[in-house]
Amino acid sequence: MDPLSDPGFGTYQNEIYLHGLEGRHPPFTTDLTALEASARERLAPEPYWYVAGSAGSGATDRANREAFDRYRLVPRMLTGATERDLRTTVLGQELPAPVLLAPVGVQSIVHPDGELATARAAAGTGLTTVLSTASSHTLEEVAEANGDGSRWFQLYWPNDDDVCASILRRARGAGYRTLVVTLDTWTLAWRPHDLDHAYLPFIRGVGTAIAFSDPAFRAGLAAPPEEDLTSAVLRWVPMFTGTDRTWDRLPFLREHWDGPIVLKGVQHPDDARRAVDAGMDGVVVSNHGGRQVDGAVASLDALPRIAEAVGDRTEILFDSGVRTGADVLKALALGAKAVLLGRPYVYGLAHGGEDGVRHVLRGLLADLTLTLGLTGHSSPAELSPDDLWHGR
Repeated sequence: MDPLSDPGFGTYQNEIYLHGLEGRHPPFTTDLTALEASARERLAPEPYWYVAGSAGSGATDRANREAFDRYRLVPRMLTGATERDLRTTVLGQELPAPVLLAPVGVQSIVHPDGELATARAAAGTGLTTVLSTASSHTLEEVAEANGDGSRWFQLYWPNDDDVCASILRRARGAGYRTLVVTLDTWTLAWRPHDLDHAYLPFIRGVGTAIAFSDPAFRAGLAAPPEEDLTSAVLRWVPMFTGTDRTWDRLPFLREHWDGPIVLKGVQHPDDARRAVDAGMDGVVVSNHGGRQVDGAVASLDALPRIAEAVGDRTEILFDSGVRTGADVLKALALGAKAVLLGRPYVYGLAHGGEDGVRHVLRGLLADLTLTLGLTGHSSPAELSPDDLWHGR
């Protein structure tokens, strides 16, 4: 049977209940909104806050969740939604569900297998994983772990063109289909929790595996990183942080990437229009989960204006604050083609490696298909703003 047409996402609920007859319970909570608190009990303060922390006062992170709370689903009855099909097509690629795994760096700080475990779990559930430039493992290692799964690559744009071109060439060669260029993190925001712990993984050589394994990067070192970590870190930091790009640099990416290119971090309709005019294939409406600009607009509040501006001209994806199946439906109703899930699967990784990520993904997908049906819909394509009530 075609796994895309019948992935059985909703069966995870039945599986859990049947296991209960044998006295077996889920490995950890099925409430994805409670995972953060649970992960805090398992992780040391430094890695926990690196994942959970936000810029400044945390106002943007809170705004993301408050925006989801303001929008309410309006269920419809007697619609014959017994059978559901979550499939969608994004950038010409058929996905089994409108959910991808967001790029999250330095995953080894919460579990030794890090991105390898995430890549395996994504492949096992049929979802696309988006690998961060700040991965704890190399492009090739993660591709091997992902096997025949679907993978995209997220670029933190280095200011050395030779290194950038080399990394992009490696990503295409390793089977990464789409390039996601993060625009909002060209330098780190003021993050009090990380600062209070004086904790930044990169200066310890964690989250630098892709650069440190790159021949163009290594060519600029007097000694390889394995022999002189300090010099490699001192080369890495100014290369990957501190330089804001301009719109006229986008053709460089197109020159070195022959697949779809998506710009991540878009919050203003005019930036979305410029992305389309520049020939980009899509945008991700995102505020980096509240980690970059304190007091910024919630991504969900930014989404409708961007959908109105460019929704008929390009692919719109969404992240920042997604925790439940209902959250996914709200973002889709407001114009997103798919969402990127971030922190929850990382908390799953902290709880149980590959199995932990799989538990989170299966739970979200089960919640998604059940909530889709219970609101009276058989397909994500049926959703529109009319399915929401907005409590202003």
